[in-house]
Amino acid sequence: MSKSKPTLTTEAGAPVADNQNSTSAGIGGPLLLQDQHLLEKLARFNRERIPERVVHARGSGAYGYFEVTDDVTGYTRAHFLGEVGRRTETFIRFSTVADNLGGPDAARDPRGFALKFYTEEGNYDLVGNNTPVFFIKDPLKFPDFIHSQKRDPFTGKQEPDNVWDFWAHSPEATHQVTWLMGDRGIPASYRHMNGYGSHTYQWTNAEGEIFYVKYHFKTNQGIRCLSGEQAAELCGTDPNSHQTDLLQSIERGVFPSWTLYVQIMPAGEAADYRFNPFDLTKVWPHKDYPLQRVGRLVLDRNPDNVFAEVEQSAFSPNNFVPGIGPSPDKMLQGRLFAYADAHRYRLGVNHTQLPVNAPKATTAANYGRDGLMATNAYGRHAKNYEPNSYGGPVETGLPLSAPRPVTGYWGTHEAPQHAKDDDFFQAGELFRLMSEEEKGRLVANIAGGLSQVTREDVIEKNITHFSAADPDYGRRVEAAVRELQEG
Repeated sequence: MSKSKPTLTTEAGAPVADNQNSTSAGIGGPLLLQDQHLLEKLARFNRERIPERVVHARGSGAYGYFEVTDDVTGYTRAHFLGEVGRRTETFIRFSTVADNLGGPDAARDPRGFALKFYTEEGNYDLVGNNTPVFFIKDPLKFPDFIHSQKRDPFTGKQEPDNVWDFWAHSPEATHQVTWLMGDRGIPASYRHMNGYGSHTYQWTNAEGEIFYVKYHFKTNQGIRCLSGEQAAELCGTDPNSHQTDLLQSIERGVFPSWTLYVQIMPAGEAADYRFNPFDLTKVWPHKDYPLQRVGRLVLDRNPDNVFAEVEQSAFSPNNFVPGIGPSPDKMLQGRLFAYADAHRYRLGVNHTQLPVNAPKATTAANYGRDGLMATNAYGRHAKNYEPNSYGGPVETGLPLSAPRPVTGYWGTHEAPQHAKDDDFFQAGELFRLMSEEEKGRLVANIAGGLSQVTREDVIEKNITHFSAADPDYGRRVEAAVRELQEG
């Protein structure tokens, strides 16, 4: 015999007598304002959606764990990295960048790779992409960059004129454009791509020594990507392709995993390194700073509710733990504010109390009170100020990361130039690493978009950038664009 079903109630807990028929003034008459159940259902329905993320709107997520496999205590005192074999619960959110919440998963776009570690010293958020570099190096340009990639205010769709015009005026984007338009521009699934912290971060060991690090999550499933033609077909037949793949693989017990490596630079080497090590448009060559293995990330559980656990998940790079901190990377510095502020707007000031965002291995203890949807009421004797004489939480006096000296005058400075800093060298190096077939596909992908631009000066500026990276690169792009224009 089946168990009896629970009683349907209103949000206040009162039993609902009829969930099929609204209350009316007689048979066939108008509905009554007093039908609290009807009004509550319609009002809640109108409010089921919250503002979508301006960027990274379309995403998928999963829970898992991170296990340390190699000793890195010589570089960081972070507790969750402090012992081989230690496991920490994690939540990850993958995403596209430019499109809206209903956009297709298989678009040519960078992929977000945001990871939350529920450590015993608080949550540590690592936000990155599936590319090791980005389009710009200063956060002041970020709103303009995103506006150029999003829907045009007049036409309501992404415009090649806007996309390529911004890149024409941003030569530092040449490296990332080469990544995006190459063979890895469209991952076959979230499981078959790498993840990168992209930014440079600071690690501090127990002795107070400072190291700069870059994170590399290498997929253990192998890299698989889609051609432009395959992606176009998939976008039309299954716009939820990456979500479906991730969900079904975990449900089948085929748990995706990544191996975490880091590049480690002693702080004293940063000032004289041939590239600016804090420039987000550049990589550190592995021959200079080889990959060192740290551990393994495994995803083994799907969220039960996508809205509550994926859409409401909030990541901010300013969520550090002892032993890990920021670097002078300008883009990172801007994101330390912008990410958290985006979630305060979308989810409210108390979004950190939502289950997916709240600490799991420790308890948050602070003096934040009230605001929309506050649940941390505390007791009658708990004070909302510090210091106090009532046994409230107190500061440790121990900075999460080591202090860094600064000198000079405040002002709007360009980033310091290093010996081999320019906007094109690494883009050229990437191009020259490609096979002839890879170069052909890269050029075809670039020309397909650039040939749609209506301004010849914008086309010429972009070709100049590719030529500066490598003369052959520029010649091939120009020839392909002209062929498409004449055809």
